[in-house]
Amino acid sequence: MTTATRMSTAESIALVEEYGAHNYHPLPVVATSAVGAWITDPEGNRYLDCLAAYSAVNFGHGHPALIRAAREQLDRVTLTSRAFHNDRLGPFLAALARLAKKDMVLPMNTGAEAVESGLKIARAWGYRVKGVPDGRAKIVVADGNFHGRTTTIVSFSSDPEARDGFGPFTPGFVSVPYGDAAAMEAALDDDTVAVLLEPIQGEAGIVVPPPGYLTEVRRMTAERNILFIADEIQSGLGRTGATFQCDHEGVIPDLYLLGKALGGGIVPVSAVVGDRDVIGVLRPGEHGSTFGGNPLAAAVGLAVVELLETGEYQARARELGDHLRTRLLALVGNGVTAVRGVGLWAGVDIDPSLGTGREVCERLMARGVLAKDTHGSTIRFAPPIVVEKADLDLAVDRLAEVLAELRTS
Repeated sequence: MTTATRMSTAESIALVEEYGAHNYHPLPVVATSAVGAWITDPEGNRYLDCLAAYSAVNFGHGHPALIRAAREQLDRVTLTSRAFHNDRLGPFLAALARLAKKDMVLPMNTGAEAVESGLKIARAWGYRVKGVPDGRAKIVVADGNFHGRTTTIVSFSSDPEARDGFGPFTPGFVSVPYGDAAAMEAALDDDTVAVLLEPIQGEAGIVVPPPGYLTEVRRMTAERNILFIADEIQSGLGRTGATFQCDHEGVIPDLYLLGKALGGGIVPVSAVVGDRDVIGVLRPGEHGSTFGGNPLAAAVGLAVVELLETGEYQARARELGDHLRTRLLALVGNGVTAVRGVGLWAGVDIDPSLGTGREVCERLMARGVLAKDTHGSTIRFAPPIVVEKADLDLAVDRLAEVLAELRTS
């Protein structure tokens, strides 16, 4: 079998099941091509993508500007490692710092790497700047968080599926209820070096904190000389109708953790973005990555930042998000118990008496709509921002059909 051979859906799935580690439970659909918000399988069936690779494909599959940037860079140089400079890295770092109103960027590859890097920076800053005694740095997180699946990150997860069986765990973390500012403040002490939060908890089911919560966290951390780290890996870069979800409350954290959409759906790109007095604590040799900041990633990342600088995608996410939410709210009481979200990002709780989120997603797939379940009865809608209004109507109409079918079965 050559690389050009096209396999059927069944053949592709069979190979993955035989040779792939079973760390995912994907829907039985195979993508062979994709454009915009639509995916095509080997048999020519088309599916509306309402997940966008967990927001990594915010700008749609095959966005012309992003593909052009990648192709042009492929013909020049793709990897040198950070042992040498490359001509794409500087412009990317400068543009991303400008977009975030910061002055220093640490480029990495995956979202989990950005989180791990942020944790190391926070601890180093705590010891070298704040003066916390060595080995006593604490970082406060929130229950229900999802920041990745590395050993350190699952150490402070409250999800047994991510955590159980992977100990012993890394110490130094305290978890408090998400959205509870009083509980957060009570957990802070002289050894606290940082608070790490998702401005919206994505994997938990698009959980939006109470209004003013981020503002309160920013106030209390600033007053106590504690870093506020915002994990905007899913919520950032246009998804919620703003460049960053923190923008909705006028909050600027000390560190942004970015990823997913920063690679344009083409290559893994992540970053820690902050100011020199924080990220500058790192010294040469203390942290690195062979692929972090590579020329191909930097070229694509720069093109992503240029798309966001226009504000077009943020405005589109707001407008289409309002429409999607209105349509979804009309289903409450008809198989849906709650709808949450901001911008073009929605969590939909299905009445558990009708079926699981997985069952709903399987029936949506059969009707040409791809969504993802989480935590039993919740499904997530996060289509590419380039999605058309008519496509959103199609997705909600198909969901209504599924719910009606389940109610009568």
